Amino acid sequence: MAKAQEKVSFGQRLKQIGMVFSFTAKRDKWFVPLAVVAVLVPLALTVVAVLAWGWLWLPVGILVTLLSLLIVLNLRSNLAMMNAAEGQPGAAASILENMRGGWRVTPAISSTTQLDMIHLVIGRPGVILLAEGNRQRTRSMLGQEKRRLAKVIGSAPLYDYTIGSGEGELSIRKLRMTLMRLPHSLSGKEVNALDRRIKALSAARPQLPKGAIPKNMRPPKGAFRQMRGR
Repeated sequence: MAKAQEKVSFGQRLKQIGMVFSFTAKRDKWFVPLAVVAVLVPLALTVVAVLAWGWLWLPVGILVTLLSLLIVLNLRSNLAMMNAAEGQPGAAASILENMRGGWRVTPAISSTTQLDMIHLVIGRPGVILLAEGNRQRTRSMLGQEKRRLAKVIGSAPLYDYTIGSGEGELSIRKLRMTLMRLPHSLSGKEVNALDRRIKALSAARPQLPKGAIPKNMRPPKGAFRQMRGR
């Protein structure tokens, strides 16, 4: 399950933004030029405004410049993260763990030695199963998990997606938006109760061996949360 967001100091927040900046600059050749433009254009307009209407425009211009830079950083860092994550085992869970909105993410609740895996997501839309790996193998794995979850989820909606670029598969680039657009069928209390029931069900079975989920395609945990609005 995604951990509750911890309070961070201003210094820690700046450090996290710096890590995101470094991560993005290494993977996106257009990021630095766009960041420079995002800074220079508002600064130039600020100079004009100060000369024309006085120093009161200086703080406004500085705020607009910072906002412009953060918008570029947010957009390009998301793109860099998607590019780095595409094709990586466990990438879907890694992306969702950095989403805001009360999502409960459990990576690799079922997996194979070939790095096929099923991830469990619980949220206001209901229960979501995400399959990564060979479609033939994950089809049977999805069926097993659906039958297991049917014992405890009651009337909560159950969705399943296979992550990939083939026909009938969900691109990892569209994963976040797809989940955000699902209708909210459960209240916060219902999500908590559902989460407890599924945890109890999972605790009753032997722990399955988990395939490795590479983390080198994203910056340290928590870095993107400070940038993202959802």
